[in-house]
Amino acid sequence: MQEAQLLKALAAILDSKKAQEITAIHTTEQTILSDYFLLCTGTSSTHVKALADELEFEMKNRHGVLPRGVEGRATGWILLDYGTVLVHIFLKEQREYYNLERLWEDSERVMLNS
Repeated sequence: MQEAQLLKALAAILDSKKAQEITAIHTTEQTILSDYFLLCTGTSSTHVKALADELEFEMKNRHGVLPRGVEGRATGWILLDYGTVLVHIFLKEQREYYNLERLWEDSERVMLNS
């Protein structure tokens, strides 16, 4: 799966499960960690966990793609590593506190048509 397709598939699944403030950042020029960060916000701890679970389930069943790793299941910030795309699912408070959009403000924002 090409990275643009992967990014859009991930965003569409998050959108279908009512993730808020879905934002994609093109990070290729700033880091070797990934080509994109995909950020979103859940409305509660339960919603954050459900978004991560649904993302894993749907990507595996629809596209045959598994994350390389998942971190933070017991926190308000879950990170799923899909290789070229790192998905960050936050509670509102954690998203505001860590403010990745500000940290990566030199990176290009990507328009998502989910």
